[in-house]
Amino acid sequence: MRRILTLLTGVLMLAGLTTACGLQSADDGGGLTIYTARDKGLAEQVVKDFEAKHPEYEGKVRLLTLGAQEAFERVSAEKGRPQADIWWGGTQQQFDLAAEQDLLAPAPAEVRDSVPERYRDAEGRWLGEMVLPEVIFYNKNMLSPEEAPKDWDDLLEPEYENKIAIRDVAASGTMRSIYSAMIARADSVEDGYDWLRKLDANTKVYAANPTDLYLRMQREEASVSVWNLQDVLLQRQNGAPFETVAATSGAPQLVDGVAKVKNGPNGEVADKFLAFLLGEDTQKKLAEEYFQLPTVELAEEPSWLAELELTEMPVDWDLVAAKEKEWISYWSENIKNKH
Repeated sequence: MRRILTLLTGVLMLAGLTTACGLQSADDGGGLTIYTARDKGLAEQVVKDFEAKHPEYEGKVRLLTLGAQEAFERVSAEKGRPQADIWWGGTQQQFDLAAEQDLLAPAPAEVRDSVPERYRDAEGRWLGEMVLPEVIFYNKNMLSPEEAPKDWDDLLEPEYENKIAIRDVAASGTMRSIYSAMIARADSVEDGYDWLRKLDANTKVYAANPTDLYLRMQREEASVSVWNLQDVLLQRQNGAPFETVAATSGAPQLVDGVAKVKNGPNGEVADKFLAFLLGEDTQKKLAEEYFQLPTVELAEEPSWLAELELTEMPVDWDLVAAKEKEWISYWSENIKNKH
Protein backbone atom coordinates (compact mmCIF):
# COMPACT_ATOMS: atom_id res chain seq x y z
CA MET A 1 0.00 0.00 0.00
CA ARG A 2 2.83 2.39 0.87
CA ARG A 3 4.41 1.82 -2.56
CA ILE A 4 1.09 2.51 -4.31
CA LEU A 5 0.69 5.75 -2.37
CA THR A 6 4.24 6.76 -3.24
CA LEU A 7 3.63 6.14 -6.94
CA LEU A 8 0.35 8.07 -6.80
CA THR A 9 2.09 10.99 -5.11
CA GLY A 10 4.73 11.01 -7.85
CA VAL A 11 2.08 11.07 -10.57
CA LEU A 12 0.26 13.96 -8.87
CA MET A 13 3.52 15.88 -8.46
CA LEU A 14 4.32 15.41 -12.17
CA ALA A 15 0.85 16.63 -13.10
CA GLY A 16 1.35 19.67 -10.90
CA LEU A 17 4.67 20.44 -12.51
CA THR A 18 3.12 20.19 -15.98
CA THR A 19 0.34 22.58 -14.98
CA ALA A 20 2.85 24.95 -13.40
CA CYS A 21 4.77 25.14 -16.66
CA GLY A 22 1.60 26.35 -18.36
CA LEU A 23 1.45 23.35 -20.69
CA GLN A 24 -1.78 21.76 -21.80
CA SER A 25 -2.38 18.21 -22.91
CA ALA A 26 -2.12 17.21 -26.54
CA ASP A 27 -5.88 16.98 -27.00
CA ASP A 28 -7.09 20.08 -25.17
CA GLY A 29 -7.35 22.34 -28.21
CA GLY A 30 -5.05 24.99 -26.76
CA GLY A 31 -3.30 27.72 -28.72
CA LEU A 32 0.41 26.97 -29.16
CA THR A 33 3.17 25.50 -27.00
CA ILE A 34 6.79 26.33 -27.82
CA TYR A 35 9.89 24.75 -26.31
CA THR A 36 12.65 27.28 -26.86
CA ALA A 37 16.35 27.62 -26.21
CA ARG A 38 16.33 31.20 -27.49
CA ASP A 39 16.96 34.32 -25.40
CA LYS A 40 13.91 34.86 -23.21
CA GLY A 41 13.41 38.52 -24.09
CA LEU A 42 13.74 37.82 -27.81
CA ALA A 43 11.32 34.88 -27.67
CA GLU A 44 8.75 36.85 -25.69
CA GLN A 45 8.91 39.73 -28.18
CA VAL A 46 8.41 37.40 -31.14
CA VAL A 47 5.40 35.84 -29.42
CA LYS A 48 3.99 39.30 -28.68
CA ASP A 49 4.37 40.28 -32.34
CA PHE A 50 2.83 36.98 -33.47
CA GLU A 51 -0.19 37.53 -31.23
CA ALA A 52 -0.55 41.07 -32.56
CA LYS A 53 -0.73 39.71 -36.11
CA HIS A 54 -2.98 36.82 -35.06
CA PRO A 55 -5.13 38.26 -32.24
CA GLU A 56 -7.18 35.08 -32.09
CA TYR A 57 -4.20 33.52 -30.29
CA GLU A 58 -3.57 36.37 -27.86
CA GLY A 59 -2.68 34.90 -24.48
CA LYS A 60 -2.72 31.37 -25.89
CA VAL A 61 0.96 30.98 -26.76
CA ARG A 62 2.98 29.23 -24.06
CA LEU A 63 6.78 29.41 -23.89
CA LEU A 64 8.93 26.94 -21.99
CA THR A 65 12.62 27.92 -21.93
CA LEU A 66 15.05 25.00 -21.95
CA GLY A 67 18.61 24.31 -22.99
CA ALA A 68 18.75 23.07 -26.58
CA GLN A 69 19.78 19.57 -25.51
CA GLU A 70 17.08 19.56 -22.83
CA ALA A 71 14.50 20.54 -25.46
CA PHE A 72 15.62 17.69 -27.71
CA GLU A 73 15.44 15.20 -24.85
CA ARG A 74 11.99 16.39 -23.82
CA VAL A 75 10.59 16.19 -27.36
CA SER A 76 12.07 12.70 -27.64
CA ALA A 77 10.63 11.58 -24.30
CA GLU A 78 7.18 12.85 -25.29
CA LYS A 79 7.10 11.12 -28.67
CA GLY A 80 4.16 8.94 -27.71
CA ARG A 81 2.14 11.94 -26.54
CA PRO A 82 3.66 15.22 -27.78
CA GLN A 83 3.07 18.26 -25.60
CA ALA A 84 4.85 20.87 -27.73
CA ASP A 85 3.93 22.23 -31.15
CA ILE A 86 7.20 24.04 -31.92
CA TRP A 87 10.80 23.38 -30.92
CA TRP A 88 12.66 26.64 -31.45
CA GLY A 89 16.42 26.84 -30.93
CA GLY A 90 18.85 23.99 -31.43
CA THR A 91 21.79 22.85 -33.51
CA GLN A 92 21.75 21.18 -36.89
CA GLN A 93 23.13 18.05 -35.23
CA GLN A 94 20.23 17.90 -32.77
CA PHE A 95 17.57 18.51 -35.40
CA ASP A 96 19.09 15.94 -37.76
CA LEU A 97 18.95 13.35 -34.99
CA ALA A 98 15.38 14.33 -34.14
CA ALA A 99 14.39 13.94 -37.79
CA GLU A 100 15.99 10.47 -37.87
CA GLN A 101 13.93 9.55 -34.80
CA ASP A 102 10.73 10.69 -36.54
CA LEU A 103 10.05 13.44 -34.00
CA LEU A 104 9.49 16.26 -36.49
CA ALA A 105 6.87 17.14 -39.11
CA PRO A 106 7.55 18.95 -42.40
CA ALA A 107 6.98 22.70 -42.48
CA PRO A 108 4.61 24.10 -45.11
CA ALA A 109 6.27 24.08 -48.53
CA GLU A 110 6.26 27.87 -48.92
CA VAL A 111 8.00 28.29 -45.55
CA ARG A 112 10.50 25.53 -46.30
CA ASP A 113 11.38 27.06 -49.67
CA SER A 114 12.12 30.46 -48.10
CA VAL A 115 15.18 28.91 -46.44
CA PRO A 116 18.19 28.07 -48.64
CA GLU A 117 18.75 24.33 -49.06
CA ARG A 118 22.10 24.35 -47.26
CA TYR A 119 20.36 25.60 -44.11
CA ARG A 120 17.54 23.05 -43.81
CA ASP A 121 16.51 19.44 -43.91
CA ALA A 122 15.74 18.32 -47.46
CA GLU A 123 12.20 17.37 -46.43
CA GLY A 124 11.65 20.53 -44.42
CA ARG A 125 11.47 18.69 -41.10
CA TRP A 126 13.67 21.38 -39.59
CA LEU A 127 14.61 24.83 -40.86
CA GLY A 128 17.71 26.84 -40.07
CA GLU A 129 16.56 30.19 -38.73
CA MET A 130 19.95 31.80 -38.30
CA VAL A 131 23.70 31.32 -38.50
CA LEU A 132 25.18 31.57 -35.03
CA PRO A 133 28.91 32.36 -34.58
CA GLU A 134 30.55 31.09 -31.39
CA VAL A 135 32.94 33.53 -29.72
CA ILE A 136 35.18 34.24 -26.77
CA PHE A 137 33.99 37.06 -24.51
CA TYR A 138 35.34 38.78 -21.42
CA ASN A 139 34.42 41.24 -18.66
CA LYS A 140 35.94 44.55 -19.68
CA ASN A 141 36.04 45.70 -16.03
CA MET A 142 38.50 42.90 -15.32
CA LEU A 143 40.59 42.72 -18.49
CA SER A 144 41.80 45.23 -21.04
CA PRO A 145 41.65 44.37 -24.75
CA GLU A 146 45.39 43.72 -24.62
CA GLU A 147 44.99 41.28 -21.71
CA ALA A 148 42.06 39.41 -23.23
CA PRO A 149 42.63 36.19 -25.19
CA LYS A 150 42.87 36.61 -28.95
CA ASP A 151 42.28 33.03 -30.05
CA TRP A 152 40.97 29.70 -28.79
CA ASP A 153 44.40 28.33 -27.88
CA ASP A 154 45.04 31.39 -25.70
CA LEU A 155 42.41 30.06 -23.28
CA LEU A 156 44.91 27.37 -22.28
CA GLU A 157 47.64 29.81 -21.23
CA PRO A 158 48.66 30.02 -17.54
CA GLU A 159 47.44 33.61 -17.15
CA TYR A 160 43.82 32.44 -17.50
CA GLU A 161 44.03 29.76 -14.80
CA ASN A 162 40.98 30.01 -12.53
CA LYS A 163 39.62 32.91 -14.61
CA ILE A 164 37.30 31.07 -17.00
CA ALA A 165 33.59 30.34 -16.50
CA ILE A 166 31.89 27.83 -18.80
CA ARG A 167 28.19 27.07 -19.25
CA ASP A 168 27.80 23.42 -18.25
CA VAL A 169 28.35 21.57 -21.48
CA ALA A 170 26.12 18.49 -21.58
CA ALA A 171 22.77 20.33 -21.49
CA SER A 172 23.77 23.09 -23.91
CA GLY A 173 23.64 22.82 -27.69
CA THR A 174 25.96 25.82 -27.95
CA MET A 175 28.62 24.37 -25.66
CA ARG A 176 28.38 20.87 -27.11
CA SER A 177 29.04 22.40 -30.52
CA ILE A 178 31.96 24.54 -29.36
CA TYR A 179 33.64 21.63 -27.59
CA SER A 180 33.00 19.31 -30.52
CA ALA A 181 34.45 21.89 -32.91
CA MET A 182 37.61 22.02 -30.79
CA ILE A 183 37.95 18.23 -31.08
CA ALA A 184 37.11 18.17 -34.80
CA ARG A 185 39.78 20.75 -35.66
CA ALA A 186 42.53 18.85 -33.80
CA ASP A 187 44.94 16.46 -35.50
CA SER A 188 43.33 13.57 -33.61
CA VAL A 189 40.51 12.95 -31.14
CA GLU A 190 43.06 12.40 -28.38
CA ASP A 191 44.65 15.77 -29.17
CA GLY A 192 41.18 17.30 -28.94
CA TYR A 193 40.57 15.68 -25.57
CA ASP A 194 43.96 16.95 -24.39
CA TRP A 195 42.95 20.48 -25.44
CA LEU A 196 39.76 20.17 -23.36
CA ARG A 197 41.75 18.86 -20.38
CA LYS A 198 43.90 21.98 -20.46
CA LEU A 199 40.79 24.16 -20.71
CA ASP A 200 39.25 22.32 -17.76
CA ALA A 201 42.39 23.04 -15.77
CA ASN A 202 41.86 26.78 -16.34
CA THR A 203 38.10 26.65 -15.70
CA LYS A 204 36.97 28.03 -12.36
CA VAL A 205 33.29 27.13 -12.57
CA TYR A 206 30.71 25.41 -14.78
CA ALA A 207 27.56 27.54 -14.72
CA ALA A 208 24.24 25.71 -14.53
CA ASN A 209 22.52 27.74 -17.25
CA PRO A 210 23.06 30.89 -19.36
CA THR A 211 21.63 33.24 -16.72
CA ASP A 212 23.98 31.76 -14.13
CA LEU A 213 26.88 32.27 -16.54
CA TYR A 214 26.02 35.93 -17.16
CA LEU A 215 25.61 36.64 -13.45
CA ARG A 216 28.92 35.01 -12.53
CA MET A 217 30.68 37.02 -15.21
CA GLN A 218 29.06 40.27 -14.09
CA ARG A 219 29.84 39.56 -10.43
CA GLU A 220 33.48 39.18 -11.52
CA GLU A 221 33.78 35.57 -10.37
CA ALA A 222 35.51 34.95 -13.69
CA SER A 223 36.78 37.22 -16.43
CA VAL A 224 36.58 35.05 -19.58
CA SER A 225 34.06 32.71 -21.18
CA VAL A 226 32.87 31.32 -24.51
CA TRP A 227 29.32 31.51 -25.85
CA ASN A 228 27.27 32.45 -28.89
CA LEU A 229 27.66 35.92 -30.34
CA GLN A 230 23.98 36.85 -30.34
CA ASP A 231 23.38 36.26 -26.65
CA VAL A 232 26.58 38.05 -25.64
CA LEU A 233 25.61 41.11 -27.69
CA LEU A 234 22.11 41.06 -26.20
CA GLN A 235 23.56 40.99 -22.70
CA ARG A 236 25.88 43.87 -23.58
CA GLN A 237 22.94 45.84 -24.96
CA ASN A 238 21.24 45.34 -21.59
CA GLY A 239 24.21 46.82 -19.75
CA ALA A 240 26.51 43.85 -19.12
CA PRO A 241 30.24 44.81 -19.29
CA PHE A 242 31.01 42.22 -21.96
CA GLU A 243 33.30 42.48 -24.97
CA THR A 244 33.57 39.88 -27.72
CA VAL A 245 36.70 38.51 -29.37
CA ALA A 246 36.74 37.57 -33.03
CA ALA A 247 39.14 34.63 -32.70
CA THR A 248 42.00 34.90 -35.17
CA SER A 249 41.60 31.27 -36.26
CA GLY A 250 37.90 31.82 -36.87
CA ALA A 251 34.54 31.28 -35.20
CA PRO A 252 32.63 28.00 -35.44
CA GLN A 253 29.34 28.95 -37.07
CA LEU A 254 26.30 26.87 -36.23
CA VAL A 255 22.99 26.66 -37.99
CA ASP A 256 20.39 27.35 -35.30
CA GLY A 257 16.98 26.01 -36.22
CA VAL A 258 13.29 25.62 -35.60
CA ALA A 259 10.94 22.71 -36.23
CA LYS A 260 7.33 21.61 -35.99
CA VAL A 261 6.86 18.73 -33.56
CA LYS A 262 5.25 15.72 -35.21
CA ASN A 263 1.69 15.11 -33.96
CA GLY A 264 1.84 18.19 -31.76
CA PRO A 265 -1.55 19.26 -30.40
CA ASN A 266 -1.92 22.36 -32.58
CA GLY A 267 -0.32 21.74 -35.97
CA GLU A 268 -2.20 24.44 -37.90
CA VAL A 269 -1.17 27.13 -35.44
CA ALA A 270 2.41 25.81 -35.57
CA ASP A 271 2.40 26.32 -39.35
CA LYS A 272 1.27 29.92 -38.88
CA PHE A 273 4.02 30.53 -36.33
CA LEU A 274 6.70 29.13 -38.64
CA ALA A 275 5.48 31.35 -41.48
CA PHE A 276 5.56 34.38 -39.17
CA LEU A 277 8.96 33.61 -37.64
CA LEU A 278 10.69 33.06 -40.98
CA GLY A 279 8.94 35.91 -42.73
CA GLU A 280 11.14 38.74 -43.99
CA ASP A 281 9.63 41.37 -41.67
CA THR A 282 10.28 39.30 -38.55
CA GLN A 283 13.77 38.31 -39.62
CA LYS A 284 14.67 41.90 -40.51
CA LYS A 285 13.58 43.04 -37.05
CA LEU A 286 15.53 40.24 -35.37
CA ALA A 287 18.62 41.10 -37.40
CA GLU A 288 18.60 44.79 -36.55
CA GLU A 289 17.32 44.68 -32.97
CA TYR A 290 18.53 41.29 -31.74
CA PHE A 291 21.88 40.75 -33.52
CA GLN A 292 20.62 37.82 -35.57
CA LEU A 293 22.17 36.57 -38.81
CA PRO A 294 19.16 35.21 -40.70
CA THR A 295 19.30 32.32 -43.13
CA VAL A 296 16.51 33.86 -45.20
CA GLU A 297 17.68 36.46 -47.69
CA LEU A 298 17.32 40.09 -46.64
CA ALA A 299 17.70 43.16 -48.83
CA GLU A 300 20.81 44.23 -46.84
CA GLU A 301 22.91 42.78 -44.04
CA PRO A 302 22.57 44.09 -40.47
CA SER A 303 24.36 47.38 -39.84
CA TRP A 304 26.26 46.06 -36.81
CA LEU A 305 27.86 43.10 -38.57
CA ALA A 306 30.73 44.71 -40.46
CA GLU A 307 32.49 46.07 -37.37
CA LEU A 308 32.94 42.59 -35.87
CA GLU A 309 35.30 41.33 -38.61
CA LEU A 310 34.26 37.71 -38.12
CA THR A 311 35.82 34.88 -40.07
CA GLU A 312 34.44 31.35 -40.10
CA MET A 313 36.36 28.40 -38.67
CA PRO A 314 36.13 25.40 -41.00
CA VAL A 315 34.33 22.61 -39.12
CA ASP A 316 33.22 19.22 -40.40
CA TRP A 317 29.70 19.38 -39.00
CA ASP A 318 28.82 15.97 -40.44
CA LEU A 319 31.63 14.50 -38.34
CA VAL A 320 30.41 16.46 -35.32
CA ALA A 321 26.88 15.16 -35.82
CA ALA A 322 28.15 11.58 -35.90
CA LYS A 323 30.51 11.88 -32.94
CA GLU A 324 29.13 14.62 -30.67
CA LYS A 325 27.34 12.29 -28.24
CA GLU A 326 30.43 10.09 -27.86
CA TRP A 327 32.77 13.05 -27.45
CA ILE A 328 30.66 14.92 -24.91
CA SER A 329 30.00 11.75 -22.90
CA TYR A 330 33.75 11.16 -22.74
CA TRP A 331 34.34 14.75 -21.65
CA SER A 332 31.68 14.50 -18.92
CA GLU A 333 33.01 11.22 -17.55
CA ASN A 334 36.76 11.64 -17.95
CA ILE A 335 37.69 15.31 -18.23
CA LYS A 336 35.24 17.61 -16.43
CA ASN A 337 36.56 18.71 -13.01
CA LYS A 338 39.44 16.22 -13.19
CA HIS A 339 42.25 18.77 -13.04
